Parts: sequence; structure tokens; C-alpha cells
Amino acid sequence: MTAREGRRGGGERPVVPRAGFTSYYGRPVLNAPTWEARDIAGYLFLGGLAGSSSLLAAGAHRTGRPRLGRAAKAGACGGAALSLAALVHDLGRPARFLHMLRVLKPTSPMNLGSWLLAGYAPLAAGAALSDLSGRYRRAGAAATAGAAALGPAVTTYTAVLLSDTAVPSWHAAYRQLPFAFAGSGATAAAGLGLLAAPVREAGPARRLALFGAALETAATSLLERRTGLAAEPYRTGRARPLMRAARALTAGGALLAAGPGRRSRGAAAVAGAALLTGSAALRFGVFHAGVASAEDPRYTVVPQRERLRARAHER
Repeated sequence: MTAREGRRGGGERPVVPRAGFTSYYGRPVLNAPTWEARDIAGYLFLGGLAGSSSLLAAGAHRTGRPRLGRAAKAGACGGAALSLAALVHDLGRPARFLHMLRVLKPTSPMNLGSWLLAGYAPLAAGAALSDLSGRYRRAGAAATAGAAALGPAVTTYTAVLLSDTAVPSWHAAYRQLPFAFAGSGATAAAGLGLLAAPVREAGPARRLALFGAALETAATSLLERRTGLAAEPYRTGRARPLMRAARALTAGGALLAAGPGRRSRGAAAVAGAALLTGSAALRFGVFHAGVASAEDPRYTVVPQRERLRARAHER
């Protein structure tokens, strides 16, 4: 029986079963990341909090908002220190982080990120210590400005790091993930500012919350619409409730900050807690989606076949 006759319903079933998405000898197509979610997803969240807090600190310093500036500087310093601690804990030994600083490799996001953190962390610490001690004001102002200059890169370089891997749901989102992380970092910094600063000083934090929520929501929506099959792990499995929580908490926190949070200290604190939690949920959701996509060969095999068919049609 020919293939055409079979398609017409000749009664015989094909001898060859439908292709399954398995790999040689039962091994996965990709080695799924072995990172601990607590360490690496926490590292992603804390780095975003630190970088965006430095920007908020610089704005508060320039506009005479001392309590907001102090909270943001402390958040930048603490976020940088804890993110480094999480990274070193995942690496196993501090020496492994130091080994990455032996060379400068522009083609390696991990290497450039290590140099970036090594330069940023002392500036963030200097800005916070100067503010808390009240000494070395000029040096503290310079450190605040330097940390703010590096802040956007600290907030988003982890998205570039994830996108540079072969993990399908991370790699396919290389256009949207940096913007999602930028928005998420902004909402985290705004949330900390709303928690720590009085209402009369929290205007920049409220505006940053609205900006970050809009950017994060737009980027994640585009991610889910434009990355094809690779977007599925963001809507299923362990990532699904985290991504939903991130959207709800971020939108709700921003609206609460812009409304009742303008007048009520309690409402501002609730908004800040929601924004911080939503930012963390996004980073953990992205982490789990990537791991799930690496564990299922379908997310690697199907896009490869589609690309091959597209190239064949172009010839």
C-alpha cells in the first residue's frame, strides 16, 4: 500500500509508530541545569533589586530625600552582598568566583558579569556606609553615582546570561527577558522604597513601581506570544503559579502604591511587600520554566525541525 492510499483510508495502519521525543539511550537531549532554585533564582532576584536600588538611591540623593536614599543604598548594598553569597554558595567554593576574574572575556556573559559584580559591589557598599556613618560625603556621593551608572547592567545582565544558554525557554526569550528583568528589578527597588520611606518621600518609588510594572507586564506578555512552543513551560508546571502570582502581585502593588499608597503609610507598606514578592515570583518562575524546558526533549527537537523545514522552503 502506498502512502497516498494509506491517507485515503485503505484500512491498514502504518508500520512505523509516530515519532516520540526521546533521545539516544534514554538520555536527555540537553543536560538540565543542576542549579539550586534557592541559590540561582535568589541570585537573579537580589541582583535585580540591587541594581535598580542604586538608580533609586541616586535619584533620592539628588532630590533631597534622605530616608528613601538610605533605604535604597542599604538595599543595593545588601542585595549585592547576598547575590554574591548565593552565587558563591552555588559554585561551592569562593575560589571558583575569583578564578573567573583571572581573564577578561568579552564573549562570555558569565565572565563579564563576574567583573561587573566585582566592580559594582564595592561602590554599593561605599555609598551605603558613607550614608549610614555620615562621613566621607564626597566619596559617598561618587560611590552612589558610580553604582547608579552600573545599576542597569547589574539588573539585566543575568537575563543575557540565561539567554546565552541552550535552555529552550531561556534562549528563545533573548529579546524579551532583559526587559522583563529590568521591569522586575524596578518593581523590587520600588517595593523596598515604599516599605522603608515615609509617604512624603516615596514619590520616586511610586513612579518607579508604575514604570517597572508596565515594562514587566509588556515584556512577559510578548515573551509568551512570540517565543512559540518555548513559551509553554511558563504556563505549565511549577512556573505557572509563580508567573501568575508575579503578574497579580506586581499589578496590584503598583495600583495600590499609585492610589491609597500616596496617602496611607500602611497601604504603601502593603504595596511594597506585594511588589517585592511579585518580583521574586517572576525570577523563580523564569528559573523553573527554563529547567522544565531543558528536561523535555520536545522543546529542543520541535523548534529544530521547524527551522530545518523553513530553510528547506527558502531554497
